[in-house]
Amino acid sequence: MAEQENRPEPHRPSHDPGPGEAPKPVAPRSRGRRLGVLVAAVLVAALVLAWWRPWSRTNPSGAVPAGASGAHAGRGGAGRLGNMPQPVHVATAVRGEMPIVLTALGTVTPLASVTVKTQLAGTLQSVAFREGQMVKQGDLLAQIDPRPYQISLDNAQGTLAKDMALLQTAKLDLERYRALLAQDSIARQQVDTQASLVKQYEGQVRSDQASVDTYKLDLVYARITAPVSGRVGLRQVDPGNYVTPSDTNGIVVITQLQPISVVFTTSEDNLPAILKSMHAGARLSTTAYDRNNTAPLETGYLDTIDNQIDTATGTVKLRALFKNDGQLLFPNQFVNARLLIDTLHDAVIVPTSAVLNGASGRFVYVVKSDNTVTVRPVTVGPVDRERTSIASGLTVGERVVIDGTDRLREGAKITIPADAASGASQGNAASAAAGHARAHGHAASGGRSASAAGAQ
Repeated sequence: MAEQENRPEPHRPSHDPGPGEAPKPVAPRSRGRRLGVLVAAVLVAALVLAWWRPWSRTNPSGAVPAGASGAHAGRGGAGRLGNMPQPVHVATAVRGEMPIVLTALGTVTPLASVTVKTQLAGTLQSVAFREGQMVKQGDLLAQIDPRPYQISLDNAQGTLAKDMALLQTAKLDLERYRALLAQDSIARQQVDTQASLVKQYEGQVRSDQASVDTYKLDLVYARITAPVSGRVGLRQVDPGNYVTPSDTNGIVVITQLQPISVVFTTSEDNLPAILKSMHAGARLSTTAYDRNNTAPLETGYLDTIDNQIDTATGTVKLRALFKNDGQLLFPNQFVNARLLIDTLHDAVIVPTSAVLNGASGRFVYVVKSDNTVTVRPVTVGPVDRERTSIASGLTVGERVVIDGTDRLREGAKITIPADAASGASQGNAASAAAGHARAHGHAASGGRSASAAGAQ
């Protein structure tokens, strides 16, 4: 032991830098350890927070936030949410009349659309209409310069008068020749020649009369009138221009608006029901709705059906007529046509939102007396926008869920907002009555204490 204590320690090389050496850097071992400890602490804290999740705990009032679901699954939170009654809106199945309506896309088509053109070549003197004006058949639209045709008419009438005078003279000469022939004073050949001359003059007079009638008609054509009643469009030519019958655009286009039609198509499968009603003498009502299929524009009737089915699409064209008194239907307007084929009487009707589609078909959630729901398969009949008829599977008076169905399942408990509000109002009234009773009791006890103190 003494030897070990007296043994000299081995010589360790010194790390002190020499006079000409630079100091060596110290290894960052202690800094790395501190960083590792810090990272480990952060990970542990994150795991604790993820397990604990204090933000999903029930608030002091006992209400569970809407987003709380996952963290409470292990502690019974999800089970409690699943057993809570789900708020829904319900409606009662009623009995009524359900119209069988055929809805199709259609285009407003005028019964007449006429491009007004001149039948004469001449200078357009004046225009007697305003753009967009409603005109009637026979109203003056424009005037072509009539002077050249008036001059031609006068010339034809002069020629006609001259030839008529020659005809009259020839007829008189023929009568004289026939009298002389009876006296055997002239040859028969001269009489026959005069008779032929009379016929030539008669033909010439007829030709002259035709020329007169032609120029009179030209004067009528120089006054351009409306061929149909309707609305004039934009003017295609201005006064002062030289117009001819070969002009493509014409002078103006007139479109008939009253009455007006809507042309739409339907599947050939619907044709038997339509033909059956039409052959029975029924006038099928047709209503035109706007582009969004929300606002009715005009009500009319089905007028005719096309004579053949389009083999490429399997559809047939139909035309419905409308009076269009309010002029809400405009040519080439896109509309939704609703054709009333028949009416189903004593039908079970529910809101369309109550009918759902599932893997096994269509069904509804029926509300039972204990405020639970059951899945009921149904057979759907005709549908009229927000109303749906039920052919089988539902009876009148049963209540069905129309809103909140995405949170329901077979046997789920529900609460109806109207019932909840009624229960809440009753609870509030009871609480107010209890509070009033307690206040009355405190006042009575205070009075009794004051009386006792006075007696003492």
